[in-house]
Amino acid sequence: MTNGGDLMDKLVSLCKRRGFIFQSSEIYGGTGSVWDYGPLGVELKNNIKAAWWRSMVHERDDIEGLDAAILMHPRVWEASGHVAGFTDPLVECRTCKHRFRADQIGQASCPRKPSVPPGGAEPCDLGEPRMFNLMFKTFMGPVESEAAVVYLRPETAQGIFVNFQNVLQTSRQRVPFGIAQIGKAFRNEITPGNFIFRTREFEQMEMQFFVEPGTDEEWFEYWRHQRMEWVKSLGLRPEKLRWHEHEPDELAHYAKAAYDIQYEFPFGWQEFEGIHNRTDFDLSRHQEYSGKRLEYVDPVDRDKRYIPYVIETSIGADRLTLAVLADAYREEEVEGETRVVLSLSPKLSPIKVAVLPLVKKDGMPELAERIHRSFREVAIPSFYDDSGSIGKRYRRQDEAGTPFAVTVDGQSVTDGTVTVRDRDTLGQERVAVDRIVDYIRERIR
Repeated sequence: MTNGGDLMDKLVSLCKRRGFIFQSSEIYGGTGSVWDYGPLGVELKNNIKAAWWRSMVHERDDIEGLDAAILMHPRVWEASGHVAGFTDPLVECRTCKHRFRADQIGQASCPRKPSVPPGGAEPCDLGEPRMFNLMFKTFMGPVESEAAVVYLRPETAQGIFVNFQNVLQTSRQRVPFGIAQIGKAFRNEITPGNFIFRTREFEQMEMQFFVEPGTDEEWFEYWRHQRMEWVKSLGLRPEKLRWHEHEPDELAHYAKAAYDIQYEFPFGWQEFEGIHNRTDFDLSRHQEYSGKRLEYVDPVDRDKRYIPYVIETSIGADRLTLAVLADAYREEEVEGETRVVLSLSPKLSPIKVAVLPLVKKDGMPELAERIHRSFREVAIPSFYDDSGSIGKRYRRQDEAGTPFAVTVDGQSVTDGTVTVRDRDTLGQERVAVDRIVDYIRERIR
């Protein structure tokens, strides 16, 4: 791997070859910056989302889960500021019709001549910058009129804010408490790219933590620490992670403070999670626009009323999936051949164990099938493969990120033991068949 571009090319190729990620509508030429998750990709992404949900909701008493609708009342987006302010400056080349972010023109390349910036080649002709709203607009009902306009949500946070009182009352929580949600969001990006890093349809894992004003800075630091520790628990290399603090001119209109967790992707340092102090902006705006009281009333001191401040943790599930894939990818020489490996954390791996009969005879396939079923019966994702040489089968599982391979050989039939191969160390250990399920279960937690 000579540079980041090479690594990205290899990663995209691996994702297609092994069934992690495909381009959407590929048989029709594809849809720009929209991706489909294949059999292994959907398992990997689901494992990441499950790990996040477990840490945020199942392991805590002070966070509740929610699944809000994608389509919301259009006034929601007026209150949030998205209708008026969710815009990027757009420049269009009148010659090639390509569009560019005006504020990023220096980092972009001319499609006709990549060695120069947009407008730098003949006969390029860049138009004047104009503001472009990133929300996808559609219509609700049979009549396409301004009164029927609705938007595909550009973020999941607003569904949490408009349900603040519903969750508070039904869960009987007290401030401080949080609401967590995983869901799709949509942004009509001008310059999407870098595979699944910046797309027009994506998935967010967000948690809004409601706190008493005056305690927000303490909670902000608490969640900063919690989020970095969780990211590291996924197996991402610490030297590939760093904090980026938003300067005053970078802060969103609602934010008092903001930090991003950045990962060193093949295309450079980029953020995949943000921790924000949103103050009381959101609940105050929704109270103003809806006419409904969104104050919190202290259940002990009924005279104590306030609109909570919000500490937000917002992570892109697709960006984190890309970081996990990039961090796990490696190439190494083994016995004179290049071995491609996805060294995924076992708890994230789509397939936990492969079951491989050495040959298709002498009772080995039957024993291997039985072992494979025993894994499936206890919900350990297992893959049975009897096609090709054992070396090629190992290589396929290495590329899929499978941490363990169980090989059934001639000795297995006679003494009831199998060989377990470790993906990362290549070490092998003989384990009794009647212990194999427990052996693997202990190592994938």
